[in-house]
Amino acid sequence: MALKVTSRTVDGVKVIDCVGRIVFGDEASHLRETVKRELTDNNRVVLNLGEVSYIDSGGIGTLVSLFTTARNAGGDIKLANLTKRVGDLLQITKLITVFESYDDEQKAVNAFHSSPRGSVATMSRRESA
Repeated sequence: MALKVTSRTVDGVKVIDCVGRIVFGDEASHLRETVKRELTDNNRVVLNLGEVSYIDSGGIGTLVSLFTTARNAGGDIKLANLTKRVGDLLQITKLITVFESYDDEQKAVNAFHSSPRGSVATMSRRESA
């Protein structure tokens, strides 16, 4: 299944909904282009991964690259609605310690409002259900 990416703004934060697989090739490139375009307008981004069925190593690399790009721009990327499969993958790769992830989109959006604009946490966490 090709990756479908849509974006919208919630409380001043750009939310990018991903549906499908984030894999090396066109899917990862499409996500990268979309997020980088959105970062030029708003450096606060939530990736809603609730409908992502699979991420391969190329997709993981894309997420890390986007995270670095956002941080270098003075912003941040937070993850929301991780599926069990994606959450397990982030645990295995230890990337769960890099990304802030939240059980739902609104919590991720609210996390941007709990700290001054542009500031980012030094430690990341994954909320438990």
